[in-house]
Amino acid sequence: MLEEEYAIQIARDWNTRDGGTGYVLRFQVQTEYLAQFPVQTAGSRIHREYWIPAEELDEFNRHIVGQIEILREYHGICQ
Repeated sequence: MLEEEYAIQIARDWNTRDGGTGYVLRFQVQTEYLAQFPVQTAGSRIHREYWIPAEELDEFNRHIVGQIEILREYHGICQ
């Protein structure tokens, strides 16, 4: 996700359903690597994200630069 507001929505509202936990993370990825993936809009203008195929995740992880920072953490309640 490219917008923190969108990441919060996903972590808080979707990932915590059924008692799950959602995290909002911040990290950087090498620009040259990320350029091969188009930015997708999954709703409004704040719902912009990169769609990285699952088979690319190991390679994607190798292109993360610096530390991964946890910005927020949300916990769901099992009903």
